[in-house]
Amino acid sequence: MELPDRTAVLSIPPGAIAVQSDPGSVSAGITAPNGDLQVYFNSTPQQGDESQANWPGSRLDHLSGEHAASVTQTSSSNGMVFRGGTGSCVADTYMTTIGAHRYSEIACLVAGGRGSSVLVVAAPADAWIRCAPLLEQAVHSCLAE
Repeated sequence: MELPDRTAVLSIPPGAIAVQSDPGSVSAGITAPNGDLQVYFNSTPQQGDESQANWPGSRLDHLSGEHAASVTQTSSSNGMVFRGGTGSCVADTYMTTIGAHRYSEIACLVAGGRGSSVLVVAAPADAWIRCAPLLEQAVHSCLAE
C-alpha cells in the first residue's frame, strides 16, 4: 500500500485488508471472526517536528495525547536500515482511555529520498508474542521512497 505522497510503501501480509485511515495515510488490519482487531498496520507521512533523534519521546508523547494511558516504552533503536532509507523505532505498550484495551506496538520514523513517514504495527498486548513475527516482517519490509 503506497502512501499518496509516495514517501513509503506499507507491506501487508495476505489476509490483511485495507481499513479506514486518516487522509494521506494507509492502514490495514486482520480481524478475528468476531470482528475484533487482531493486527493493525499503518503508514502516515511525517506530520510534525519529530526527528530520528527525538523519535521515541515524540511517539510516546503523541500516544499520551491521543486517548492512551499508561504508555510504557519497552525498547528503541536508532540508525535502523530500511529498504530505501533509515529509521528510528520505538516499541511500547499502552492502554486506551476508552475501553481500557491494552496494545503493544512498534512505531518507526523512516526517512527516504522523498521524505519521511511513520510506520506503526500493533496488536493487542496479550496477542503480541503470537503476532510478533508477522508484525516484525511488516517493519522489515517497509519501503522508504
